[in-house]
Amino acid sequence: MVKATLVAASLAAAQGAAAQEGAPAAAQEDPFLWLEEIDGARALDWVRAQNARSLAELEGDARFEAFHRAALEIFTSEERIPAPGLVGETVRNFWQDGAHVRGIWREASLESYLAGAPDWRLILDIDALAEAEGENWVYKGADCLAPAHDRCIVNLSRGGADAAARREFLVSEGTFVENGFSFAESKGTTAWVDEDALLVGVDFGEGTMTTSGYPRTTRLVRRGEDPASARVVFEGAKTDVGVWPYAIVRGGKTWLFVTRALTFFESEHYLLDDAFEEKKLPLPAKSNIQGVLDGFIVASIQEDWAFAGRRFRAGDIVAIDPAGTKAELVFSPNEHQAVGGVAASESALFVQLLDNIVGKVKKIERRGGKWRARDVALPGEGDVSLGSVNAHGDDLFLYFDSPTVPQTLFYVSAAGERARVKQNPAFFDAAGVVMRQHEATSKNGTKVPYFVIGREDVMEAGNAPTIQYGYGGFEVPVTPGYSGTIGKLWYERGGLYVIANIRGGGEFGPRWHQAALKENRQRAFDDFFAVSEDLIARGLTSPQKLGAYGGSNGGLLMGVALTQRPDLYGAIAIGVPLLDMLRFHKLLAGASWMGEYGNPDIAEERAYIEKYSPYQNLRPDAAYPRVFFFTSTRDDRVHPGHARKMAAKMAAMGHDFLYYENIEGGHGAAANQKQAAYRTALQYVYFARQLMDGPASSASAGE
Repeated sequence: MVKATLVAASLAAAQGAAAQEGAPAAAQEDPFLWLEEIDGARALDWVRAQNARSLAELEGDARFEAFHRAALEIFTSEERIPAPGLVGETVRNFWQDGAHVRGIWREASLESYLAGAPDWRLILDIDALAEAEGENWVYKGADCLAPAHDRCIVNLSRGGADAAARREFLVSEGTFVENGFSFAESKGTTAWVDEDALLVGVDFGEGTMTTSGYPRTTRLVRRGEDPASARVVFEGAKTDVGVWPYAIVRGGKTWLFVTRALTFFESEHYLLDDAFEEKKLPLPAKSNIQGVLDGFIVASIQEDWAFAGRRFRAGDIVAIDPAGTKAELVFSPNEHQAVGGVAASESALFVQLLDNIVGKVKKIERRGGKWRARDVALPGEGDVSLGSVNAHGDDLFLYFDSPTVPQTLFYVSAAGERARVKQNPAFFDAAGVVMRQHEATSKNGTKVPYFVIGREDVMEAGNAPTIQYGYGGFEVPVTPGYSGTIGKLWYERGGLYVIANIRGGGEFGPRWHQAALKENRQRAFDDFFAVSEDLIARGLTSPQKLGAYGGSNGGLLMGVALTQRPDLYGAIAIGVPLLDMLRFHKLLAGASWMGEYGNPDIAEERAYIEKYSPYQNLRPDAAYPRVFFFTSTRDDRVHPGHARKMAAKMAAMGHDFLYYENIEGGHGAAANQKQAAYRTALQYVYFARQLMDGPASSASAGE
């Protein structure tokens, strides 16, 4: 093991070199700003050095080979469910396995898929394309012209970044269209108007992107036309998050929309007429359009709304007429429910609900001028998600699982008949594995639910190696489901796994999320700590055996756990994180998240942000557990500089850590299943070393 003092010495030398080269004043204030140069030679040398040091240790652990082999078998299993995308009487699927590392896009008849013997036909081989073109292509989906879905815009990313190149492709011929629509690599989107025209929001050059790094214009690009000179049909402000066009086809009619995101949560919605003139829809700022049904535009709202003499509550699903003169209530969840996924079929709306964090699905239709909802029959209580809803019919696929039941795919016909299609393999021995739900009391008295999963005998024995997961942001719910890797690498080895349903998430709708916004962010952190303290008080674990894990916004949560309550944890895995919260808005897509965290350039908002910002709150005299950072060079959403700078600053203070940065992979820190398996193996080796073998603190590791 390379000691922290040696790491600190090497970093001090790098800092000295930066100063000698005449670093700007800002860099002298923060000596690690040079690590924000994503592809800078010095920064990448630092990354490679950290990778070499950390990987030598983790791969050298006697468990790594077995962990990696098990994870690889799970991630690349050919017995996995091939995720179906319903397109009329056809199923499309993108598939990755050991033989197709980058993946293949393919299709089969619905009949053969339901019979369990799909007659797959290859559409596009990404491995072959990448080799032929000498590019590190990662498939990022396709936008196809309805109702035939033959003419598509295929999105291809270099290394897994959000930015993608876009090219026209014919599914029936399996080829890219010569001299067809093509757009350079950029964040953005396209929407088909007809086979010879697109609405396009991409980077068209100087001044066409927002400060968040997303398009701020939508152009009507006709076939053969130079996109740079195409008509601008909508333009937002540079300070917006972004502008996105999209099309919804129903009953032979194409509805064209543009959403202007003012902040991450506040938007304006526009309907374009036949002349491509905009009409602003009278929806509240906190709303999302979910589809078109029976001539009405259906939207979910995240704030209370009064319109046309009616009042609606945050969390409701509403419908407005295209003229914007009336609104109807489609569905209203109760105080224990939260609307999750919403998808429209040809004549119905399917709504995935969390009911006290248990999954349910409603089918909603408009009959006789009224919206009527009924339950879609499910096989039991568990985690439910909408797989694919047929826009040209009323059938759909549903996924169901629980911590002990592998993900199972069901097909629900237009008549409501449910049929089991396929189940993922049982990747671990679930005998004796149980789930318990408890409540912790947060600092301000709020009851915070959480789940504990693992073998019952381990729970009863107590003081078990435990990983506590949390996210707590952006109204994203976290639910207990089946995980082959957690089961194989953790439950089977005597570990417990905890899911903390803290405020900031979407488990109980908009109000649960909004309770932890901006100046109230500390509530999410306090909720997480309350769960940790409750676990310890119940005797299920102890600080030496309790680990914490989170990624992205959850990575921020982990950074705060490290700096505010290091006494609670023996290990913390910090994935693709935000950590320098005084600069997050200046890095990549960070400006788009000021609606969640606040604006550090405003004095009163900076004041509450800097109180918890992990990067600013590191202390040289603190006793930190030895943390594991992981991120990706190609993550163009959360800047890898967050993890780099935090690790470098810890090293300079004499604190040890482990660090892995995938040179590709995007925000998921992995560009394919093999990379995901490798990173997962590293993570569980880390937790096993810290929590099962006995934790090493950052101070002791550096002595």
